[in-house]
Amino acid sequence: MQKKRTTLKDIARATGVHVSTVSRALDPTERKSITPEVVAKIQAAAERLDYRPNRIAFGLRTNRTMTVGVVIPDITNPIFPPILRGIESVLEPLGYASIIVNTDSEREREVRLLEVLRDRGVDGLIHAAVLRSDPSIAKAAQDGLSVVTLNRRVENSNIPYVINDEDMGICEMLRHLTKLGHRRIAHLAGPQDLSTGQLRLAAFRNAAKRMSIDIDPQLIVTAMRFDEDEGARCTRELLASGNDFTAVLCANDRLALGCIDVLRENGLDCPSDISVSGFNDMPFLQLARPRLTTVRIQQYDAGITAASILLRLMNAGADDDIPLETVLPVELLERESTGPVAAQKR
Repeated sequence: MQKKRTTLKDIARATGVHVSTVSRALDPTERKSITPEVVAKIQAAAERLDYRPNRIAFGLRTNRTMTVGVVIPDITNPIFPPILRGIESVLEPLGYASIIVNTDSEREREVRLLEVLRDRGVDGLIHAAVLRSDPSIAKAAQDGLSVVTLNRRVENSNIPYVINDEDMGICEMLRHLTKLGHRRIAHLAGPQDLSTGQLRLAAFRNAAKRMSIDIDPQLIVTAMRFDEDEGARCTRELLASGNDFTAVLCANDRLALGCIDVLRENGLDCPSDISVSGFNDMPFLQLARPRLTTVRIQQYDAGITAASILLRLMNAGADDDIPLETVLPVELLERESTGPVAAQKR
């Protein structure tokens, strides 16, 4: 015979408390209203009786599914596992399950997957693949879905976002290169339909202006994606132009790795001939040679921050003051891929 499923009433009888108290004690967001001793007693009884919550019944009662959608642009990008772990470290202890989808940075796929998540009834959304102008996510937020964007933001919207200090990171890297004597500095910019690419390019231009560095517009090449293939393509374009440069400041690490490969293919050494820098400090970067000078972003903490803001949104009261912008600090890491400009090029 099939074993009868344990209910909240069974736990209430076993502990001598009201069923509503059992319900609150087993809900991570509600148990703070009950003493720790009573919570421990109820949890012990639930474990002893092999209680499993009925999520369907819970959803009907609370209009919640206890699921959160997480949208990422590229599942092969190593920066996202630490971010996802940070998100889950906040959500999982509270009983939420994350549904992770990958857009491949394609607008049509992103729109389609967003509809899938909404059809699944997710309680909230952390979107790390959003475009600068993204009507689909803006509409979802307007319709009442709790949304936080991560690493990027939607322009002209009230969607809370968590980003890195792009200005500080680019400025520190440019200052590092100029201290090494570099003046002919190229920039591999990120895609301009993404706020990350746009902000880092703007930061590069602004920092150069503040430091009185003349930037040749022909030494700025814009990538279509944040990956190694685009880093390689952009570097080939730089070399083919015939314009002289002694350093390449790349908008992310993957562009930098593609850049170094093409320099090597053309008989150029990094950093003896040309210095190269990245941005993000993605995992396993220390295995590449030369070890890449880069800007470290807080990947795990970014996930924690985005998830914490989303929780506040999903449980917000009328008086809750939830920040629209959260900017996380960054750190310059000097490694082997940058060095003094060659004497003959000074």
